[in-house]
Amino acid sequence: MNDATQAHQAYYRAGWWRDETFLDDLDRHARERPGKTAVIGHHLATGRTDKIDYAELSRLTDRMAHGLVNLGVHPGECVGVLLPDIWQMLPFTLACIKAGVRIVPIPPEFGRAEMEFALRLTDVRLLIAATETFGGRSADMALALSRDIGLPERIVVFGDGRPPGTLSFAEQFLTEHGRPEGELTARPGGELAGRRLGPDEPFMVLFTSGTTGTTKAPVHSQNTLYAEIRGYAGALGFDRTLVNTTAHSNMYRAGLVTRLLTSLVLGGTAVCLDTWDPAASLELIVRHGVTTFYGSPHFVRELLAAARSRPPGATHLASIVSGSAPVPPQLLDEVRAALGVRMFALWGMTENGAVTCTQPADPEDWPAHSDGRPTGGMEIRIDPVDGLEKGAGALWVRGPAQCLGYYKQDDIYAAELDVDGWFNTGDLVRDDGRGGIRMIGRTKDIIIYQSANVPVAEIEAVLGKHPRVADVALIGIPDPATDERICAVVTAAAGSPPTLAELRDFLRDAGISEWYWPEQMEVLDDMPRTPMGKIRKADLRKRYAA
Repeated sequence: MNDATQAHQAYYRAGWWRDETFLDDLDRHARERPGKTAVIGHHLATGRTDKIDYAELSRLTDRMAHGLVNLGVHPGECVGVLLPDIWQMLPFTLACIKAGVRIVPIPPEFGRAEMEFALRLTDVRLLIAATETFGGRSADMALALSRDIGLPERIVVFGDGRPPGTLSFAEQFLTEHGRPEGELTARPGGELAGRRLGPDEPFMVLFTSGTTGTTKAPVHSQNTLYAEIRGYAGALGFDRTLVNTTAHSNMYRAGLVTRLLTSLVLGGTAVCLDTWDPAASLELIVRHGVTTFYGSPHFVRELLAAARSRPPGATHLASIVSGSAPVPPQLLDEVRAALGVRMFALWGMTENGAVTCTQPADPEDWPAHSDGRPTGGMEIRIDPVDGLEKGAGALWVRGPAQCLGYYKQDDIYAAELDVDGWFNTGDLVRDDGRGGIRMIGRTKDIIIYQSANVPVAEIEAVLGKHPRVADVALIGIPDPATDERICAVVTAAAGSPPTLAELRDFLRDAGISEWYWPEQMEVLDDMPRTPMGKIRKADLRKRYAA
């Protein structure tokens, strides 16, 4: 028996993995609480809101699974999806399990070249697209690729005005005519017996957000996702009363797993807004009794701006959870003042989800100092790095939420593993003193100034407190005199931005070593970002290195 097999058996014994699947969760909730709302979807342009209960979700899942079979999708094949944040994504995801196919969400930021890479890598022959997705026309792009490279072979389009040569999502997956009170009924067809995916089979192929310019495709089973969900929900005390929403796309793990599948496993309710809008999201939080909002600091700031513009009054909101970037200290106070709730911070990756999280037993200001301690059965290890302080170094992780590998990128994934199964995250962290971590930068994001490593994330956190700085990104620009020149790229919070001298004075007053002060400052109106809210530093380095 090899080490991996022993580890997997240990995950089963500890309950992080199970013999059941997400379909068993659905069946249980549909049987025990059929009338409870499973998912709510709001269409921003029309103001329409749909509420789907667990009984209806079960019928829809069966109907969509039959639709996949009727379209000729074979077990084990990949089905691509590029859609707005619509509620239909939940039953479609479950239908893929029932039909025995792998789901491949395509990030909405992908242009033609990135989509071609994704389609070729996963051999997607059926793509579910939309007439318009986050301002882009994904169906048109897919149709052009279909003509040029032969993939995808079939395109099913959600929305009106679909291009000629494509199929209708409603006709293939939904029965629109004769439905009472918005109920969507199942239509027979196809054969599903023996097709459903098992808990350990490859199920979901996700793409990394690509802030460093390198796109990888982590593969997850239902069990690796379940382990993350159980660890995340357990750390924060979530249960069936959870009503959650997020600013992040369902085409990424944060939307699809943290919002939709977490709610499903717990028997809670997920709220989807098809197009991110802070004011509309705040309205939905009030109207539908949302208890938890998840978003990167960038999206939390946007939600706060909406709350200040129009105070929401009493809500059921109990927590805001933030990931993707360290939580600035002042954000905690702003959230408490504007919304009266507590913030939690987490750290994770597409490869493994919420690996660490601050928790209710921690001091309320702890997210300003820590990204939390391990959730569930995850383990962390900090390896020393030359030039970093004691207790800081490269972060390695392992555990039941770790992905199965990179899809058709075995060599790339193997290069990140050591002999004991530890995964090299590429992140630099320091020990928070309470069994957790605080992120201080990326290995590839590190700035080398006169042979010393600059603690990028910590310097950004300090500069982010400047009253005239809205956002800041520290980048290194090649310079033969110093290895790299430290450059601060900022957007102004109000009025004119600070000068470089003012930024340096601010760092001096904060007690930051002069060694880490920026030597250059650039000002932008808006930072280039991924849909996850992460700043595209690769774009900034390319722009200013030139």
